[in-house]
Amino acid sequence: MSIEKVKTYFNQYGMENRIQEFDTSSATVDLAAQALNCEPCRIAKTLSFTVGEHTILIVMAGDAKIDNAKYKAQFGTKAKMLTPDEAESRVGHAVGGVCPFAVNEGVLIYLDCSLKRFETVFPACGSSNSAIELSISELEKYSGFSSWVDISKGWDES
Repeated sequence: MSIEKVKTYFNQYGMENRIQEFDTSSATVDLAAQALNCEPCRIAKTLSFTVGEHTILIVMAGDAKIDNAKYKAQFGTKAKMLTPDEAESRVGHAVGGVCPFAVNEGVLIYLDCSLKRFETVFPACGSSNSAIELSISELEKYSGFSSWVDISKGWDES
């Protein structure tokens, strides 16, 4: 089970007890925000794409959307999201619980600038009913991200 991989991953840092599991689904931004009693924008959603032969994850704020022009300028190709089956096999987590922790080898992780306006955010932890609260510096450290990107639109920059 994917959440077990994430718990094992955070166990090496003594942080597995910070993972929250809910009796209800947190598989969407709105459901996660309800479960956590926070603003939807603070949910750090993780979207999975294919770029050529590579699998990439983009972690962005819950109120952000992919800006296709910015995405193409950054990655040199049109945004192509993975299907749910592809996400589970290529990333190692099922849709609804995709997160930037304990992913399959070779998956590249990018953090979108829409997250930088928050002190803490809530990414999923490998299941459709889990999350962890992390500071931005913790998200950088534990996600193993490749770089920050600016490929989103629709969020309030203030």
